[in-house]
Amino acid sequence: MIGHGVDIILNLEKPYPPLLRRPAYPDSPRAREGLEVHIKELMDLGVLRKVGHNEQVEVTTPVSMPWHNGKSRRVGDFRALNTYTIPDRYSKPRTHETLTQLSQATLLTAMDALEGFHQNVLTDNSKKLLRIIVQCGMFEYLRMPFDIENAPSHYKRMMNTIFQEELSEGWLIIYIDDSIICSETWESHLSRLERVLQKIVQLSTKISLKKCYFAFSEQKELGHVVFGLSLGIEKNKLAAVLLKPMPQAMKEMQSFLGLAGYYRQHIKDFARNLKSLYKLCDQQTVYEITEERVKAYEELKNCLLNAPFFLRPDLKVPFKLYIDSW
Repeated sequence: MIGHGVDIILNLEKPYPPLLRRPAYPDSPRAREGLEVHIKELMDLGVLRKVGHNEQVEVTTPVSMPWHNGKSRRVGDFRALNTYTIPDRYSKPRTHETLTQLSQATLLTAMDALEGFHQNVLTDNSKKLLRIIVQCGMFEYLRMPFDIENAPSHYKRMMNTIFQEELSEGWLIIYIDDSIICSETWESHLSRLERVLQKIVQLSTKISLKKCYFAFSEQKELGHVVFGLSLGIEKNKLAAVLLKPMPQAMKEMQSFLGLAGYYRQHIKDFARNLKSLYKLCDQQTVYEITEERVKAYEELKNCLLNAPFFLRPDLKVPFKLYIDSW
């Protein structure tokens, strides 16, 4: 595994506040067993190392092990460290631009990096800031964890450097830890796929096969369905939301409007028709459910359910502009 050295810079000087030196969380036997398994896996991969008893320690972050649907997930509570970390303002991918680029292809391959953020190495100073503490001991990250501030920016910078040529040619899209190959012909798609896979092999990295889709004409990405030059809403993502009744609190309404706003380009007169619902998100407004607002809410759900597919223009053919005379 290779990657550029990630340098975490804090906006404060030593000695660090007690908030950055926290004890381990109490664990249940089940959580402790799961943590030990995860830690061993990361040590075998060269992502973690055990901190010696005679090493000076200034920052420790506790780790929890939540379970969901029978599966465990390691979560480092880096909130305190993130608060004091100077943000990295590296450009992030824009969903609209990514979808526009996707919809110009007839063949798509999407590959998900396995533990992608761990490809970035850490500088020696950063390693000392990324020490986690659990009941069975203290460990230091040698490679970038997932939960820290700027992790997406560091990973995006690394991938942009590695695939600079492919990105400049316009057929490779890197969105967080997804790599998407776009082509118009089968021959060009195979050639491009081979180029990307060769670099992945050279990096000694891995992809998650269960999250990969090779040479599909229809692809689900970023909550949308991409099919040739058409772009639509992935309705399965909305099923649970569309079954819910009118939100009874401001935060619920904000959440719903945030989701709906993601698809606003598919809904005609979005802002004008939802003015009454947006007023409910104003803290100066009493949260009152009226007949007008219920109607607007139900109409919005119906618009999302029946949203049309967009047809993207083919930029390779001439455009004609028709203008009404004055």
